[in-house]
Amino acid sequence: MADLDRSAAMVLDLIRLSGAPTTDALSPADARLAYRNARFALSPEAPALAEVRDLSAQGRTGPIPMRLYRDGTNPAPRAGLVYFHGGGWVIGDLDTHDVVCRQLAQRTGAVVISVDYRMGPEHKFPAAVEDAIDATSWIAGNAPDLGIDPHRLAVGGDSAGGNLAAVVAIDARNNHGPAIGLQALIYPSVALAMTTQSHEDFAEGYGLTRASMLYFRGHYLRSEADKQDWRASPTRAAHHENLPPTLIITAGFDPLRDEAEDYARMLVASGVPVTVKRFPGQIHGFITMGRIIPEATDAINEIADAMAARGL
Repeated sequence: MADLDRSAAMVLDLIRLSGAPTTDALSPADARLAYRNARFALSPEAPALAEVRDLSAQGRTGPIPMRLYRDGTNPAPRAGLVYFHGGGWVIGDLDTHDVVCRQLAQRTGAVVISVDYRMGPEHKFPAAVEDAIDATSWIAGNAPDLGIDPHRLAVGGDSAGGNLAAVVAIDARNNHGPAIGLQALIYPSVALAMTTQSHEDFAEGYGLTRASMLYFRGHYLRSEADKQDWRASPTRAAHHENLPPTLIITAGFDPLRDEAEDYARMLVASGVPVTVKRFPGQIHGFITMGRIIPEATDAINEIADAMAARGL
């Protein structure tokens, strides 16, 4: 196995030296604040864009807050990327992933729209799924007003957000939803049973811990039975044929590594075009740690290249 990258080791050292409590030791409110502070400390300078504005989609239970990012002044319709932030369906928001979305808009030339879906424990599963599906449908339906070509739409997200992007893609296929040209899944959670070897190998000491995953799962799901629902665990969908071309990014020292790569193999076996890019020395969450981890930029570039390869 590859060695832990020096930059990843530096992040882990900073976390240890901070003496901050682990996520699972905090209330959701305190965990959200700690996550925001960590993201701001580890994110690079935010790129300036031509347009950044907040807006909302109409969901089945009310408005869904979102943020739109556009670089450059060309008024022609362009590709759209619907982005779902990570954070275990419990923490994270538009601000924690603001820099990543700015980078994606700058590098891809697409209109990027970040979705602030409802989270647990206040809003249990499947509230986040419903918001992700509804926001994507609203964006597709209002694409011309947003400067988006409705035939050039992608979905993506990191960790829990990668889970939601995968679920949106399956739901769109099942229910004749928006035409999605690419799903970009960044170290996604796709199997909430958490039984793969990487969950054992990296249970402690690499940022995301098994205890934290159990904490997130407990706050998100209504009951243990929900982890068998494909909307929580996309690996459990009835079938995986006819899903969009897929990019899956994984990290070598991540508890979620094996389930994400297993999902890639499931998609390939179902005839879906899949690219897997493993960053062998990296840890979970590295795409939001670009102040210290240079490979965060490489991951952004992988997404941009995958979109360009699909005409997005």
